Amino acid sequence: MTAVKTSTTPEGMHLDVKGFPAAEILPEALIITSSTKAGFVDGDEPAVRVPFVDFDDDAAFVPEGAAITEADPDMSEVVVNTGKVAVLARVSREQWETGDAADILSSSVQRALLRKANGAFLAQPAPVAPAVTPPAGLLNLAPTDGGAIAADLDELADAVATIEGANGAATNIIAAPDAWAALSKLKTQTGSNASLLGAGTDAATRQLLGIPVKVSNAMPSGDLLVIDKTAVLSAYGEVKLALSEHAFFASDSLGVRATFRFGQKLVDPARVVKVAVTLA
Repeated sequence: MTAVKTSTTPEGMHLDVKGFPAAEILPEALIITSSTKAGFVDGDEPAVRVPFVDFDDDAAFVPEGAAITEADPDMSEVVVNTGKVAVLARVSREQWETGDAADILSSSVQRALLRKANGAFLAQPAPVAPAVTPPAGLLNLAPTDGGAIAADLDELADAVATIEGANGAATNIIAAPDAWAALSKLKTQTGSNASLLGAGTDAATRQLLGIPVKVSNAMPSGDLLVIDKTAVLSAYGEVKLALSEHAFFASDSLGVRATFRFGQKLVDPARVVKVAVTLA
C-alpha cells in the first residue's frame, strides 16, 4: 500500500497557507451581508477601480425620422482601497495536540477577525492623507443624517423615502443592540402594552418596514444605518489561515496565523441613512 505523504500528494493537500472563501468562514461579516463586492486586490497600494457611466439625462423622445442627439454621458470612477486584519497566536505543540484545542483556537481566531472586520466596516476612522488604508468605515463616509426616532417610526419611513428618492432601495438595516431594544419597547399607543414591532410575548422578527435588521455591537450606541447595499462597494478576498512550526521552533511551539483583507467605499451618501434612536 502506498503511503500518503506530503512528498507524493498534490500540493493542495499540504499548503503552508490555505485560503477559504470569506462567505464560508465569516458568513455574518457585515461587509459580506451589507455591501456589493466589486473585486479584490492584494496589497495596501493597489486599489479596485470601478468605472461609472451615467446616461440618465441623455435619454429623450425623438420624432420619427429626426436625428438622434449624440449623448454626452457623465463618467467617473470609485476607488476602493483595502486593509489587512491579522491575528497571530503562539501555541505549544502539546497544547495544540490536546483534545479539541485546535478547533477551539481556530474558532477564537475567526471570532476575532469577525469582530474587527465588523467594527472597521462601520466605524474605522478615515486615514490621514497621503495614507489610503485602512479605509474609512461607513459612519465616517458622510452618510445622510436621518434625524432621531423617539415615539414612532416616522424617521425610519423618511430614511427609506430618502434612499428611494435617490433611485435606490433600502436592503439592510444595521442597529446597535440598545437601539433595537429601544425600538422593541415602542408601544402602539399611550397606555398600551402592545409592541409597535409585534404583539404578544414572542420575539419580534428582526425587520423594520419589511427590511431585515442585523443587530451588531459594532454599531455605536443608540444608532442604526438604513442601507442600500448597491451604494456600498466593497473589495475582499479569502480568509487565509496558516500554521507554522518554524517561527517558534526553539520553544517547540506553533504559530497560528489568520488574515483577511477588505475595504469599502460609499458611492452615494443619499442611499445610506444614519438614524439615531432615543434611549429610555
